[in-house]
Amino acid sequence: MKRIESAFEHALFASRWLMAPVYMGLVLALVVLLVKFGKEIYHLFANIMEATGGEMIIGVLSLVDIALIMSLLVIIMFSGYENFVSKMEDLHSHADRPEWMGHIGFSDLKIKLIGSIVAISGIELLKAFMNVGNLPDRHLAWMVGIHLTFVVSGLLYALMDRLHGKGH
Repeated sequence: MKRIESAFEHALFASRWLMAPVYMGLVLALVVLLVKFGKEIYHLFANIMEATGGEMIIGVLSLVDIALIMSLLVIIMFSGYENFVSKMEDLHSHADRPEWMGHIGFSDLKIKLIGSIVAISGIELLKAFMNVGNLPDRHLAWMVGIHLTFVVSGLLYALMDRLHGKGH
């Protein structure tokens, strides 16, 4: 019976490697976002002479939005892989290794995720306000409501994390 239990536990532990292709998929998502970023920057420069100030701001905000999403994906890939699949031992002495790598736990990851979602939502809301004349009030109201939901959720996550941390 002990041998069966041990085999089951080893199989269960090895199953974490089923997540490795998911992280490779996120690398492919970075490539997709990089192409989107290139398209946006090309469009920005192609229309630099005809675009209004508001259109340029919306274009730059779109670039910031993509950069935030890409940064978030990198954080999720590195910390998720190290937390759930395997440590990147060979990279510990790498000169370019980010300081936070290996130090972000699941709780920290949730806080960074909701913070990024709030920032991305805020940028989308700002882009909508820059185009307020072309959007119906109902659409704007939904965007504000969704953004506020993200903000409140982020605050509640942070509060729960803080309360949980004080118990230790």
